[in-house]
Amino acid sequence: MKPQIIVPLIAVFFFDGAIAHEITSSIDPDKTPAFDITRAGATTDGRLTTFMMELAGTAGSVKPVAIGQLAGAKVESYVWPTSLDPSVVGFDAESGILSLAITAHPDFDDTPLYDEDQDGDPANDGADWHSHWVVLVEDEACGAGLKVRDVSPGVDLLPATAPYLPIALDSPGMSPILDGSTAKITVPVSDSENISFDAVTAELQVNEKTEVPLLCVTGVHDVASGDLSLPGRITAQK
Repeated sequence: MKPQIIVPLIAVFFFDGAIAHEITSSIDPDKTPAFDITRAGATTDGRLTTFMMELAGTAGSVKPVAIGQLAGAKVESYVWPTSLDPSVVGFDAESGILSLAITAHPDFDDTPLYDEDQDGDPANDGADWHSHWVVLVEDEACGAGLKVRDVSPGVDLLPATAPYLPIALDSPGMSPILDGSTAKITVPVSDSENISFDAVTAELQVNEKTEVPLLCVTGVHDVASGDLSLPGRITAQK
């Protein structure tokens, strides 16, 4: 069974442990190398913020197997949970853990404004790696104890580039870079120095039954800190 990663939200927003800049993690031969985190870091030039993680294997080399339908569709992800307030990117304030994600999922397209595969059709993407902001909250109904927060579009706040799904998910179109063992992405977040973060590789699943959350974190490959305590700190770019 994959480990749960439930942590009290108060610990995320007010964590005051020893300051660290990067997070390092030892290689685990029992983990899939493409999702086995060895190092994670984040830097800012004051205007833009870049998140990175290094893996024991080739970043992005493992994607979900298509099942041909939305119900039960799998999502693989490289995720940086942060202590940034969700309102920074346009979600409701204090509504959960604002997390930056690089995801791939061949069974659905949640980036209607962007044509990731550049084939002229912005509605047939999803299988290629792309970026999202998501708000994570605890839910014991999910296998790993977390879900993407359920929302009501038009009632709950959503960023202008959100695909208007009933979950706290934004599709802002920042291009991830997966090169060798490194996954990296730069986002337009300013004044982020000393913000805390962590790094997670995880699998999610889409559910269409009303009694379970729409998008659950169902399995965790690796957590850089080991306990989702957000020990990393965004540092000034040198």
